[in-house]
Amino acid sequence: MTDPADPEAFQAAYDTALAKWPEGTTTRTVSTPYGHTHVTVHGPADGAPLVLLPGGGATGLSWFANAAELAGTRRVFAVDLVGDPGRSVPVAERPVRTVTDLTAWLDALLDGLDIPAADLGGHSYGAWIALHQALRAPGRVRRLVLVDPTRCFAGFRPGYLLRALPTLLRPSVRATRAFLAWETGGAPLDADWLALQEGAAAFPAARPVMGPRPAPAALRTLRPPTLVLLGGRSRAHDVRRVASRAAALLPDVTVATLPGVSHHALPHARPAELNRVVAEFLSRTAA
Repeated sequence: MTDPADPEAFQAAYDTALAKWPEGTTTRTVSTPYGHTHVTVHGPADGAPLVLLPGGGATGLSWFANAAELAGTRRVFAVDLVGDPGRSVPVAERPVRTVTDLTAWLDALLDGLDIPAADLGGHSYGAWIALHQALRAPGRVRRLVLVDPTRCFAGFRPGYLLRALPTLLRPSVRATRAFLAWETGGAPLDADWLALQEGAAAFPAARPVMGPRPAPAALRTLRPPTLVLLGGRSRAHDVRRVASRAAALLPDVTVATLPGVSHHALPHARPAELNRVVAEFLSRTAA
């Protein structure tokens, strides 16, 4: 892939990544006040809905290694965030700029999917969105799955932010590749997923919403049962601090760690272990 990335290369990488999803996968586009949201869907039509949000700069296709297993008992809806790389299309008249915008967009998306309440999961930035949704609209979230959640229970490591800065200031294939190689410790990554991540540099205007960490008092009121699943080698934050604060603050929480897995290798690295932990949590906490 050339550097900088170009939109056509990104779309080709998107098609390749979509082909990794299990047979029977479909896609939908849902209109919301904030734009058209692209959703990848897999699982039985009568399955309980499981809505999955990706990390910042990623797409809903990041859950390719998890969809088949999780769809055993759920209908999986993997979302491209509005305003982030992917096939969701924001509207200029109503950009997503605040946490309130994000939760209003997610409410509208659930309405468009005809989902009154869902199991809601997210990775990294997507976990931060999911947590805010559960705090602001608890009636719409049955169970919550937070995969190496950032800015939920602890801040970023300064060294992580320093390494990530080039990918934000001057997005390029080279900068993305270097950053991911550093964070994952050079661990092998799925080539098609990596090409999609590198192609996301074609969206230089995409920026995550920079909002607050939920206050401890708010976290103590969280209603849905919650799984916090951490990458043991995550360089994004202090994993032990995240685990201890989640355990201390959330009233109904299961905390688990995947040893040897970095932040950006999730959720597709070691999928059998991740899928087992998530599936067991969803089954164990079923109403």
